[in-house]
Amino acid sequence: MTSPSPSVVPMPVPGSAAAPDDEVTVLVCSSCRREDDPPDEPRPGSLLAAGTRAAAEGSGVAVRHVACLGNCKRGLTAAIFRTGCWAYVFGGLGVGSGGDLVAGARLFAGSDDGFMPFRTRPEALKRGLIARVPHPDILKELP
Repeated sequence: MTSPSPSVVPMPVPGSAAAPDDEVTVLVCSSCRREDDPPDEPRPGSLLAAGTRAAAEGSGVAVRHVACLGNCKRGLTAAIFRTGCWAYVFGGLGVGSGGDLVAGARLFAGSDDGFMPFRTRPEALKRGLIARVPHPDILKELP
C-alpha cells in the first residue's frame, strides 16, 4: 500500500459522524504565489494557510490545505465548503486574508439557507469570488 501524496489532506466524509452537517471547512491552496512573487519557500499560499489556521483557532472552523487549486492566474486562492451546501472559491486574496476567510466561514455556518450572505462578507470575499459550486445532492434535473 502506498502512502497518500503530501498534497492530499484527509477530510471527513460529508454526513459522517466526523463531519457534522453544520461544519464549515476552509481549504487553502498552499502552493499559490502571484506571478511577481519569487518561487522561493515559503510560498505566499503556505503563509495564507498558516494565517488562516491561526485565525480559526477556537472558532469551530476547520482549515485544510491542498497543493494546488488550479487558479494560478488569480491566486492566492481558497475555497469554503459546508456539508450539503454550495461551495465558494475565492481568488486574489492576500497573505493576510486568513481572518477574512474565517469570518466568511462563520457567516456561512450561521446561514439558514445554505448560502454565504453577500452584504456582510469581508470585502476580500466580495470582490474575490471566482465560483460558487453546488453540492451534488442539491442539483436538480432540468427538463
